[in-house]
Order: sequence, then C-alpha cells, then structure tokens
Amino acid sequence: MVKRIRNIVIIGGGTAGWIIAGLLAARHPDRSPEGIGITLIESPDTPTIGVGEGTWPTIRKTLSRIGIKEVDFLSACEASFKQGSRFDGWFDGSELDSYHHPFELPVGRNANELIQAWQSFAPEKSFAEALCVQAAPGHEGIAPKQRSMPDYAGALNYAYHLDAVKLGALLRDHVVNKLGVKHILDHVTEIVGSKDEDIEAVKTRNHSEIKGDLFIDCTGHKSVLLGEHYGVDFIDQSHVLFNDRAIVTQVPTGEQDPIVSQTISTAHEAGWIWDIGLQKRRGIGCVYASKYISDERAEEITREYIKSNDLPMRRLKFSSGFREHSWHKNCLAIGLSAGFLEPLEASAIVLVELSAEMLSDNLPVTRQGMDLEAVKFNKLFRYRWARIVDFLKLHYVLSQRTGPYWVDNRKPETIPDRLMQYLETWKYRPPSQSDFEHASEVFPASSYHFIVYGMGMPAVKHPTLKPTLQEAMKKQMQTVIRKQKSFAAGLPTNRALLAGLPKPSK
Repeated sequence: MVKRIRNIVIIGGGTAGWIIAGLLAARHPDRSPEGIGITLIESPDTPTIGVGEGTWPTIRKTLSRIGIKEVDFLSACEASFKQGSRFDGWFDGSELDSYHHPFELPVGRNANELIQAWQSFAPEKSFAEALCVQAAPGHEGIAPKQRSMPDYAGALNYAYHLDAVKLGALLRDHVVNKLGVKHILDHVTEIVGSKDEDIEAVKTRNHSEIKGDLFIDCTGHKSVLLGEHYGVDFIDQSHVLFNDRAIVTQVPTGEQDPIVSQTISTAHEAGWIWDIGLQKRRGIGCVYASKYISDERAEEITREYIKSNDLPMRRLKFSSGFREHSWHKNCLAIGLSAGFLEPLEASAIVLVELSAEMLSDNLPVTRQGMDLEAVKFNKLFRYRWARIVDFLKLHYVLSQRTGPYWVDNRKPETIPDRLMQYLETWKYRPPSQSDFEHASEVFPASSYHFIVYGMGMPAVKHPTLKPTLQEAMKKQMQTVIRKQKSFAAGLPTNRALLAGLPKPSK
C-alpha cells in the first residue's frame, strides 16, 4: 500500500521552526484530510538567544511567500535595511583597512573582463567601488528604496537587520492564525520509534502522543531527533574555523542616530566584532577563539569597542560544524540542529530559507518518494556546508595581521584542500564562475572577487586570454558612477525611511 504524507510535525520554534512552518503552510495550503496537516511543538523551557540577526536578500522572497507585508515586518521586528557587509581591519589592521561585500553584483560577469576594466579605467578605486553601485563612499546610511516603492522592491538589492526573537513571534502569529498551523506549547519527553526505523510519534509532558509522517528537527544545537535519537555524526570544523565563543550586548540608540545599512565586521586580535544597527539599538557581538584569548580579554575588547563599562553582556559558546547528513529516515534537521558555522557572512538564516524552500517545492507525496528526496537534499546541502566553510576561511587566509591567531589561520593544515587549490590557481587568473560548478551556489564568483580583492590579493588577468568587451565595460562603469551619485542624492537615509513608514496593518 502506498503511504501518503499527510502530517508534518516540526519540533522546535524559533526562526528555523517558524520559517519552515510558514513556507510549508503557504505552499501547501490545504488543511483538509486530503491536504497536509502541520503541527509545531515548541518547548516553553527553551530560552532564546535574542541577538540581532543579519540576513540575505533571499529573506524578502521568503517573507513575501509566507504572506507578511513588509511594513508589518519592519515595524514588528524593529528591522532596518542591510545592503551588504563592511570589513574593517581584516587585512593589516591599519586605519584605512576597510572593504565591502555588497549585495549588488559587479557590472560584468566575466572575471577577466572585470579585472582588465578595473585596472584600465579606475585603478585608484577599490574593486567594489569601481564596479558596483552599492559600494560608493557616503552610501553607508542610505536606504535601498523610496517609500513609494512596492513591498520587497527597491532601487538596490537589500536584506535586513532584525530582532530574531520578534521575527519568531511575528511568524508564529501569522502562521498559526492565517495559515492554519497547529501550535503546541509543550516539551517533548520521548521519541517513539526504533533508532533503525522511522519515527512514529513524539510524547510530550502534557499532551498525548503526536504522530507524524515527516518530522522536522528544529531543536537547535541539541539536535534532539537527528543527533540524539538517530546518532548522526557531527562533522567538527573547528580545525578550520577557530572561533568558538561570543560575547553579546545591545547598545541603545536615539531616534536621530544614523542607521548603517551594512553589517560592520571589525577584526581584533583573536576574532572579530559584529555591529548590527536596528531601529532602537545596535546589536554587538565579539566573536573569538578561546584558545587565543580569555573570556575576560574578549569582554575588555568589546567594552573598548562600544566605549562603555556599564552595559550588561552575555557569553555564548558554539562549535562550527554540521551533521554528516540532514535527512535521515523520516527526519529532516533544519537550522542549528543540522549545523552551525560562525556568524561571519550571516549564513544561518539563509540556510534555513534554502532548506525550507527545497522541502516546500519538493515535498514528498509518499513515504516511498521520501528516500529519493532525502538523497538529493543531503547531497546538495553537504556541498553547501563545505562551500560556506571555504568562503568563511577565505576571509582569514589572506590577512597579513601578525598575531598568533591570524598566523595560525594561514597555516596550510587549517585550510580546506579545495580552497588551497583555488588560491594557487588564482595567482594566475581571477576566480571565475566555472570554479563554482553547482547551479545554485550559496556564494557566487562575484562574492569571492569582493573578498579576495578587498583583502589585497593581486588582481592578475589570465596571461593569454584577450579581453573583448572593454568598451562596453567602460560605459557600464561610467553608468555606475552616475548611479552612485544619483542614489546618494535621491534616496532617503535608513533612519528617515523607517521613521516615516505607515502604521502596520491589522
């Protein structure tokens, strides 16, 4: 007999649980016996981390698909606009050491043409500033859109900085009240089913057995289903990504204070500091490796950065790594239960979105079909985890900082083989799209260009490949300059646009 997938049970709320619940419910709206039932079980005992979060432009499509209006989201989550990241002090720590990783792509896609045009027409500018509208000086505080523009549309590509706890609350209210997801506030006490077979049900403290056909593990670092129940191995990446601690705090801001439209990442002696501007505060986090500095020294670095000895601080511990596979039997882990890599480049939420989108678009109809979907899912996300590790490590290996932490980050034994091979290749030609073979890469070749040339890698052209598009590139670079001036003059500031938003809809 063919067993249809009728009931999906999500264990855990938070950003991961509610995003997957929202996308599944929106994409599969039939709650009748012939449709899909979705239940989310959220433990009242699990505390939330509650730090500010950075996102990618994909979040706009996610929120739109779930059915949340942009003005409601911006208001409820105290969100602000993000147009990329700025890295200060990563190359050598000097006063002028700063570069951008914007969300807009460079004006051309061919790497050799880009390098030739940059060197020929604007060698005095940084790679990003010369070839991308979004990286102009003076753009740090401008919004990506006018107030009159439609939801989730802008003159420039953008994402958000947001309060993750408030995002979870907004999603929960919308998903339960408008999309028909059943919410159970209870603690899971037992997994029903053999470790060699499918999960049949879960038991909770105050409810009867809750049965399901597909169980989604959103239980955070504990990974209660995939890790604890099934014993799927955790592949530790701490030998590549050294950071394992963070000290977090929140700095209140006034109504007239500017809101920077980038995540600012500032390097320090044994890690880096994130600085995320929301409407009423800045979220600050000092990420560091406990092997190289003490918790007390990390707190001292944080207080020096925020220039305050009074604000309360919290200490967080984490391990960088991921599960050997995310989908096992009828259990799929999404979010921290599948893995976590240090928060550089804000990959956590986008991995939740990509996982939720793939599941929603390819939801197995039968149990027999689930195994095929699991094979595809595991293969793709194992690739994605590895590429994110490569990309994050890239930020460290090109640094010329001289402290023990930075020197150790450049040791060959800490660099993944694939990245090491490409670094050797890129001495003779620029990174190209053909280096990243998957149709849905997490980081495209242009992201590598922003990092390697921002970090001072020599901009070498292919020694024998003749550029053929230089006149077109010159015109496009002239257009970049015009747009940079136009946007600086015509777009409001982040603060002004957010202050003038209409009240949320009921």
